[in-house]
Amino acid sequence: MPYFGSEETVKELKRALSNPNVQADRLRYKNYITKVIRYMTQGLDVSALFMDMVKASATVDIVQKKLVYLYMCTYASDKPDLALLAINTLRKDCADPNPMVRGLALRNMCNFRMPGMTEYIEQPIVAGLRDKASYVRRVAVLGCAKMHSLQPNTEIDGSIVNELYALLRDPDPVVVVNCLRALEEILKDEGGVVINKPIAHHLLNRMKDLDSWAQSEVLTFLLRYRPRSDDELFDILSLLDAFLQSAHAHVAVATLRLFLHLASAHPAVQADALLRTSAPLLATCGAGSRELRFAGLCHVQQVMRSQPGLFGTHYKRFFCGYSEPSYIKFRKMEILVELVNDENVALVLEELRSYCTDVSPELAQAAIAAIGRIARTYSEKCLDILTGLLALKQDHITSEEESDMCVRDRALLYYRLLQRGVEETRKVVTGPKSDPSMSVLTGRQEEPISQWASTFNTLGPLSGRDLCLQAAVISATDQPSDSAEKELLPGSKEVLISGPDDTEEEISLSLGPPLSHETFEKMWLDLEILHRQTLGFPRPRTAPDTLQAALQLVKIQTLAFTPGDTVPWKAYIYTRSTGTLILAELLQGDPQPPGSDESLVVSVKQQPVNQHAIKGFVSILKSVLQTLNVDSL
Repeated sequence: MPYFGSEETVKELKRALSNPNVQADRLRYKNYITKVIRYMTQGLDVSALFMDMVKASATVDIVQKKLVYLYMCTYASDKPDLALLAINTLRKDCADPNPMVRGLALRNMCNFRMPGMTEYIEQPIVAGLRDKASYVRRVAVLGCAKMHSLQPNTEIDGSIVNELYALLRDPDPVVVVNCLRALEEILKDEGGVVINKPIAHHLLNRMKDLDSWAQSEVLTFLLRYRPRSDDELFDILSLLDAFLQSAHAHVAVATLRLFLHLASAHPAVQADALLRTSAPLLATCGAGSRELRFAGLCHVQQVMRSQPGLFGTHYKRFFCGYSEPSYIKFRKMEILVELVNDENVALVLEELRSYCTDVSPELAQAAIAAIGRIARTYSEKCLDILTGLLALKQDHITSEEESDMCVRDRALLYYRLLQRGVEETRKVVTGPKSDPSMSVLTGRQEEPISQWASTFNTLGPLSGRDLCLQAAVISATDQPSDSAEKELLPGSKEVLISGPDDTEEEISLSLGPPLSHETFEKMWLDLEILHRQTLGFPRPRTAPDTLQAALQLVKIQTLAFTPGDTVPWKAYIYTRSTGTLILAELLQGDPQPPGSDESLVVSVKQQPVNQHAIKGFVSILKSVLQTLNVDSL
């Protein structure tokens, strides 16, 4: 909607711009041009001044040229006939002796959104690619992408693409990065810019010359290159090593993603990279920007899927701040639950207890749910807190164990049973006795890094999409097949006998999708032990992380383990081989079988049954454990 009195204002500006006396006074003339731009940004239609503004571009004043160019770009589409005069002026400026003027003219000419612009800007852009001034080359490279966007359906000019690939070796680092951006835009229908060995090595050697945002972008492009040998791989990792400790979090995280991608066949290298990048990730979790803080927390949570103890000593960094938004507090509580151990459980529970009385009902209920999750391992400490909260008699607190009415009815049933006495309740509630050894399990399931590395440093962790996909895969994989159920029916033990050709097969293990604790326990209780063997040596005296890393190298996943000083000591592991799922328990310190007090005993269950796979699995497991025993001496 035009401003009141706008026509008079435009007429006054037109008279002033065409007044020879005003034009003779550079300062007054520039002030009137500034007024035109100000009215334009305020929404006043000043397109009637187009010819006067084109004339004003004939000046050596860079600031005045910028103002006039801005005006031209704004109204060029409204005045296509008059815009041709502006194009001629800009083409003339592209040959100006001043490189700043050449660059400004080329940049603004590429911003004209008019049909048929390609024929006017192609020659200045090609000339700009070979300009001596780096600023002009920067503008010309981006101009190639803009020229392509004006006519996206036309055939790609091979000569322009070759020029851009050649400019990847330009001495100016900004030109190099702009070339990558332009090639990615122009070749997007063909898969984007191609990163071969010479280009990859050149970009790696130029990394130190780039600014932080350019470094992050180049690291993303390098994900497309795969080294030809391990020697080349470790040379590349050596060049990237310093960037893992970059002061800029986005560079450190981008470097970590590239590390995880390149070292996918070397889990130990991946684990070391995660350890070295823990400090930048923690720094991001305490950033001043709430959005950056949330992104850091999401990526910490993703890393903890494979390295749950990596941030254990920094658990206080995840205590909630009073002024933090609820979405950050919820994420911090999820992380705190995963970081609980014997040393910090008291402090973490006390912190969560303080959240239970928060003015926000949603936050209080989330804190109660977090305490409930911790109660699976530290039941007595958590029950004391939860029963104490019942005394508060606040609905949003006392009604939170579940919103499902079926679960609430079950809780009411237990409550009324307990009113009749503990013994009566035990008679009613206690069902088939489960394996008591499962109650001493601590720790958490650790996933292979390759399970989530592809979504690291993307929007996946923020949206939770990677977790949803993972849950879907696990749910589908954990369901036993009909054929497997039939093989495990009572009276079908003849399936334990291996076929005559089994001994000739090669045993190969694979990690596959991870199992949940609940699925593992259910299968372990349902299946029979098919193989039990005393290994003849004690358990390795190594840290749990070392044991887990060693087993992962041979594709054996650690589900859980008891603390190192606990007797009996147990570990539960699993793997997959030739279409079967192998579950195993490592036990030391149990008097059964006789003589096994100091020796490690392995018990194996399987679904479906393949005796050859069991023998191969035990052989691989025994070799790894013996190696660890030798190393720990």
